[in-house]
Amino acid sequence: MPYTDTEVGWKGQLSSMAAADHAASRTHILRHKIIRLMIAIGSPLTADEIAKVMNLSVLTVRPRISELAKAGKLVDSGKRGTNASGRSAVRWRVSDQEAQR
Repeated sequence: MPYTDTEVGWKGQLSSMAAADHAASRTHILRHKIIRLMIAIGSPLTADEIAKVMNLSVLTVRPRISELAKAGKLVDSGKRGTNASGRSAVRWRVSDQEAQR
């Protein structure tokens, strides 16, 4: 998957690239809010749980989780939860390095 300069992923079509460029202006703030939320809660969460607590669409949150994981700021806790479709989902935790910041 290609990424913009601000590490927002897009799927290769021009419309996807345009959406990524538009989203880039707020993704940095959203990533920061996700990290702060997870530190405050202090336990691993699925993307669906994060979206629910933040009152956001999981379609907004999931890509940010992927970006944070790619950057090493979130890691798989080894625990699982259930997403809205009933399937198993990773419970993410803040990396030790990120938590010490």
